[in-house]
Amino acid sequence: MAHIHRTTMTPGKLELLTGWLPKQSWYLNTAAPPELVKAGGFRLDDPEGEVGIEFMVVADTTPREPVAYLVPMTYRGAPLTDAPHDALIGTSEHGVLGRRWIYDALHDPVATTQLHALLRAEATPQHQSESDTPDPTVTVHRPLTDDPFEIRLTRVLRPLDPSAESPGSLTAGWTWPDGTTTRGVFATAARQDTPPQG
Repeated sequence: MAHIHRTTMTPGKLELLTGWLPKQSWYLNTAAPPELVKAGGFRLDDPEGEVGIEFMVVADTTPREPVAYLVPMTYRGAPLTDAPHDALIGTSEHGVLGRRWIYDALHDPVATTQLHALLRAEATPQHQSESDTPDPTVTVHRPLTDDPFEIRLTRVLRPLDPSAESPGSLTAGWTWPDGTTTRGVFATAARQDTPPQG
């Protein structure tokens, strides 16, 4: 189980994401730099205990209607070998663990392996800010039991449409800046011969 350290990170996660997020093709607000607040998320455990895995939701309060983004991140004690150049979100000094290399988790094999396990109901989602605490609010609708399948991540989150809960869909909640809460589809598992919807 992952241990959550009560310490500082310099620069902080939101500071790093403020610079990284506008460079992504799925970022919506191109008129101004984002003003980000933490809105939710969960963690997954690395069985080896080496890599931190967090699925963070951040809300950009710059637009008239805030936008929620899902940013999965991994935290490593050394650079990730053979990662694409744009996979690195940045580095940060952790108050307990020292320098950490923070990656977009979709480019990190430890994170993608655990996400596949979650979508097969073979991994337990963990609370975002409490050590050794499962998060029962994170659910997988009809987990897939056969491979191969690919993961389609929802980068721009929207309130849950029940019709979007296809087999293998991962849903979780977040909190808008005004304090209201909602749920949405964070990811779906699709068999590799299934065409994307929409």
